[in-house]
Amino acid sequence: MRPRLLVVGRTRFTFPLGETLQRRFDALSAELEWRQLGAGRSTDERFALAPPFPIRRLDGFAFYLALPFRVARELRRFRPDGVIAQGLQETALVLLARALARVPAKVIADVHGDWRAPTRLYGSPARRLLDPLADVLARIGLRRADGIRTISGYTTGLVRASGREPDAEFPAYMDLEPFLGPAVPLPEAPTALFVGVLERYKAIDVLAAAWPGVRERVPEARLHVVGSGSLSVPAGEGITWSPSLPTAEVAAALDAATLLVLPSRSEGMGRVLVEAFCRGRGVVGSRVGGIPDLVRDGENGLLVPPADAAALADELARVLGDPELADRLGRGALASAPAWIATPEEFARRLRVLVEQVTRLSA
Repeated sequence: MRPRLLVVGRTRFTFPLGETLQRRFDALSAELEWRQLGAGRSTDERFALAPPFPIRRLDGFAFYLALPFRVARELRRFRPDGVIAQGLQETALVLLARALARVPAKVIADVHGDWRAPTRLYGSPARRLLDPLADVLARIGLRRADGIRTISGYTTGLVRASGREPDAEFPAYMDLEPFLGPAVPLPEAPTALFVGVLERYKAIDVLAAAWPGVRERVPEARLHVVGSGSLSVPAGEGITWSPSLPTAEVAAALDAATLLVLPSRSEGMGRVLVEAFCRGRGVVGSRVGGIPDLVRDGENGLLVPPADAAALADELARVLGDPELADRLGRGALASAPAWIATPEEFARRLRVLVEQVTRLSA
């Protein structure tokens, strides 16, 4: 009998599902009987989605305010064996929902990064007002969850430092199929690629401050920024911007780049790092969070102190101005990729084992 699992997060879904998500849910269906609680609109009964709030700026607040009641309703309807909550604050709200519903489902916290970051480094500075509440909820989620899953050595270290031992550590689901295949040679034009949301935790402002120094030393250098968010796109010579790209075009953008730049202030793991490795592109990234779990300084990339625009400019200029170094780091990146490649079926099996372990269904 397949375990019954409710997945809770604020992921926004659009339908029909893209090929990547469809493969994920197909694999989960072979291992688990699942329901997904998130945001969006769907007629599929397996998705319990909250529609957008009429006032966009209050959408997140409305979602989390209603979350315990929506989870309690799904607990009564679906009667899952376990619930996996994507974030520690979300875990605390799911624990409240379990008390409201009086349904004995086990609650698993899914830790993808530093739980102090969402109110400090995401979105509007006004979020800082929520720091005390967010910290209290995170402590409750960490202490009272029935199980914990981490995604990297970094997130495991965070959990252990807080007195808990994770029940499992395995990467978040990554559909890397569009990024596999023979790597292409580096482009003639020295090009850095940034892929991510334009938010403070991704440090797009640090990259903007660093870029003039890169151009001073490598005048032909180019920067392609892919993403959107609450911060502005860097302005300057040699910069192009794509608000979003389909997955296949992200792979093409990597092929057109010399390196990936990831100057984050906080990072759980960084899926785009693995995508860059698969395309044979080295990384210039900050020495923070889970980035050093993947980037080995001098082998498949270079690491710089977080929020240090001068150091970032130095290393970007160093790689963009030295084709031999860029090629060596790219070859090291390609050699690093296999350790992070897993099929959707492998991810689903690991998730089932975790659920069975925490709920003791396999006993």
